[in-house]
Amino acid sequence: MKTIVVGGTNSKELAKSVARLIKAKYSELEKSNFPDGEMRLKYNEDLTDKNVVIINGMMPNPDEMLLESVFAIHAAKQLGAGKITFVAPYLAYMRQDKEFHSGECVSAKVMAKMLDCADYVIAIDPHLHRIHRLQDIFHTKAKSITADRALADYIRKNHPKSIIIGPDIESSQWAKTIADSIGHESMILLKKRYSSTKVRTIVHGDPAKFKGRDVVIVDDIISTGHTMIEPIKQLKKFGAKKITCIGVHGVFVKNSLQNLRKLGAVVVSTDTIPNPVSKISVAKLIADAL
Repeated sequence: MKTIVVGGTNSKELAKSVARLIKAKYSELEKSNFPDGEMRLKYNEDLTDKNVVIINGMMPNPDEMLLESVFAIHAAKQLGAGKITFVAPYLAYMRQDKEFHSGECVSAKVMAKMLDCADYVIAIDPHLHRIHRLQDIFHTKAKSITADRALADYIRKNHPKSIIIGPDIESSQWAKTIADSIGHESMILLKKRYSSTKVRTIVHGDPAKFKGRDVVIVDDIISTGHTMIEPIKQLKKFGAKKITCIGVHGVFVKNSLQNLRKLGAVVVSTDTIPNPVSKISVAKLIADAL
C-alpha cells in the first residue's frame, strides 16, 4: 500500500521532512473559506487504497485545528483511503482531563471521540496526568511517543558538560531520564509556594555545583514561562554561567519567550509547534513511529 503524507496548516514543513525520511509522497491539504467563513478542505491526490498519514499540530488555534483535522480524516475516508493515521505533534485539549468544577466539559474525552475517526492516532508527549495512556480515552488505536531522544541528542551535542534539571517535581524525573541517557548529571528542584504569586525554588542538592556551570532546564511545555522564571533567577544567584531552557512544546503565550530571554536565558524547543526557537526536529521520531 503506497503512503501519502499530508501536511495540515500547522505542520507543513514537518510533514515534508517526515515524507522525505520515509520516502513517501508529500501532498498539501488545500484549505480555504466560503464567504460565510466556513472551512473548505480539498485533497489534490487520488487517495484510493492509499496509506494516508495526516500530520497537524493543534497549536496555535486549537479549536480550528481540531476541526480541520477531523474534516481531513473524514474526507480521506470519503475518498477511499485504505488506512488513515493522524499524527498530532502537539495534541490539544489534554489539560482538561477531569471535571475540576461542576458543569465543566471534560474536553480531553470529547477531543478523543472526535479523532476516533482515524485508524491510528500518534501524539508526541501529550499532557498525561490523570489520564495515564492515550488508549484510556481513545477507542481507536492510539500511541504516545516521547521527544526524549531528540532533546538528549541536542543537549549532548550543544551542552556536553551541562547539568540537567527539571523546574518542578513533575518534570524532574523526566529530566533525569534524559540526563541518564547521555551520562549527564541531573538535579531536582522543588517549589515552595508562599502565596498565589510568591514561589521559591529549593534545590535538592548542593547549589554550589551550579557555579560556573552550563545548566539546562527541560520541560514538556513552555507556555507562560512562569515555571522556569523562578528557577532561572535562583540559578543566576548560584552562579550558573549559562542557562538554557528547552521545551518539547513551545507554546509561548503572550510575551513569555521575550520574558525568558530578558532574564538572560537561551530558549529552545522542538518543531512540534512552529515558533522562532523551534530548532530541534521531531521528524525522525515520527518517521520511526510510522
